[in-house]
Amino acid sequence: MMMHIMIVDDDAANLRAAGHILSKNKMRVTALGSGQALLDHIRSDDLPDLILLDIKMPEMNGFEALSHLRKKEQALGIGEIPVIFLTADEAPDTERQGFEAGVSDYIRKPFDPDILLRRVSNIVSKEKRLSTLRSEADTDNLTGFLNKAAAARATASLCASDLGCLMLVDLDSFKLVNDLFGHKMGDNVLICFAAVLRSAAPEGSVIGRIGGDEFTVFAGGMQTEAEVAAFAKRINDELVVKAKELMGEDMGIPLGASVGAVFVPQHGDDYESLFRLADQAMYHVKKNGKHGYSLHRAEIAPEDMMQASAHDIDKLSEILGERSVPNMALQLDKDAFSYVYRYIMRYMIRNQRTLYKVLFTLLPETGTPERDYKANCDAFGSHIRASLRKTDILMRNRFNQFFVLLTDIRRNDIDIVTGNIMKRWRMNGGSGLSVGYETEFVCVDLTVPKRTDEIRIAAADDDETVLRLFGNTLSKAGFRVSAMKSGRALLKYLSEQTPDLILLDAQMPETDGFETLKQLREIRGAADIPVIFLTDDAEPDTVSGCLSLGAAEIIRKPLLPELLLHRIQNTVEIAARKGIIRARN
Repeated sequence: MMMHIMIVDDDAANLRAAGHILSKNKMRVTALGSGQALLDHIRSDDLPDLILLDIKMPEMNGFEALSHLRKKEQALGIGEIPVIFLTADEAPDTERQGFEAGVSDYIRKPFDPDILLRRVSNIVSKEKRLSTLRSEADTDNLTGFLNKAAAARATASLCASDLGCLMLVDLDSFKLVNDLFGHKMGDNVLICFAAVLRSAAPEGSVIGRIGGDEFTVFAGGMQTEAEVAAFAKRINDELVVKAKELMGEDMGIPLGASVGAVFVPQHGDDYESLFRLADQAMYHVKKNGKHGYSLHRAEIAPEDMMQASAHDIDKLSEILGERSVPNMALQLDKDAFSYVYRYIMRYMIRNQRTLYKVLFTLLPETGTPERDYKANCDAFGSHIRASLRKTDILMRNRFNQFFVLLTDIRRNDIDIVTGNIMKRWRMNGGSGLSVGYETEFVCVDLTVPKRTDEIRIAAADDDETVLRLFGNTLSKAGFRVSAMKSGRALLKYLSEQTPDLILLDAQMPETDGFETLKQLREIRGAADIPVIFLTDDAEPDTVSGCLSLGAAEIIRKPLLPELLLHRIQNTVEIAARKGIIRARN
């Protein structure tokens, strides 16, 4: 781009000489005869790259013109334009005074063409480098928007002086993109969404990326709810189109954007306060369906604040928990994993659980380029996570190593688990890797001494395999077992017999475990019998439903015989201490 140089001098001969030298070297020149003319020509849409300013001029000298120029730049909200003083005065005090005022250099009159060109080029090049560095320091590399700090500065200035709308925009379910398609795809989605935001925001809006998938938008002049609603609808519609282009029509991710908005200055002009209001509005969207907008309307009344405090534990739980929990293993970084690992080991020992440690090590197949090797390692990590259960945990130890904890697994089942991982990897087109793994089984001694007190257990499950497991395992341990195939059969049995303990499957046809438990509590003599629920559903609603009906314990299927015995033993001991079970030695 052609350099634009302004020359300000009351001597027409100097203007012609400097203008000729610069124009001849393909620079655009604007020649002005006074300081006032300079101030009149400065406007934000046509700024010069450099100003050559004569010191000795009538009415307004160079120092005075420079002082007025800096004030006008501040009023326009533009950066300082570099200035070179032109002077025939060689006094040191003049030069020192000029540098103290902020000029970039001095050029002596009469002009030496070569020196004039060199100094002009040096100053402009230096300023452009500094401008580039400032821009890079303020810019998010991925989206091209302002980064968090720069966005806060720019938006704070606009909130203090302009009419408009401050909006916080947060992507919904974006975490699933990284989890299922990898971080490179996540970056591509963010780049596309940046283009969507840039297109949808009114011209002149200031947009910043303040977090991984969080953005701020200050839309100058936006003052109606209809405008906010149209903005939210447009970015949601266009985001889905772009995401399907990247990930396919069947991507299966409920991707969208939630917008929290507050009008300025109706609700203040302080950026930090307005940001909090917009954040509260966005939280309201997240709690009520996502993929839309919420507009801050008024201050919350004190009585509403008191009522809201009763829900703080719910809000805190949501903040700490995942907003959308994918059906896959939990992946943690090393720092977080170390704390969780120590907790799990303590929990396992105390609760007599089993655990498998698996360390996958990935090596490149012959001829695989380094770049493809690392990409394949990323893909294999995503594959492991998607192949495991919610209750399993993994950590990336190195770029080619993944450490996995598999909870509640039989010693002989590890080959099935790892075999399935490898089989699905190959079926899904995985290649370029040689996968090796080593395992370690961790199991606390679960041996339960054979009982001699003839504890009677009634078990109800529609699965005959489970009933046989009960009969074989519990009988060998000294328990007396009566097995039923339905909840109705159990209720009939209880009308005639009173066992010491009941094992009850939660999911059965006709009369399920929940309904069976409700009815048995009404049978005389059966109301206080400890009940252990059996379920293959680990969802919080199922667990809380079992406990709310008075279940003493919950055991998740598939059943491990050793764990089943241990949990039954604990339940019996607790019931005996309470006097519910009477010893029959």
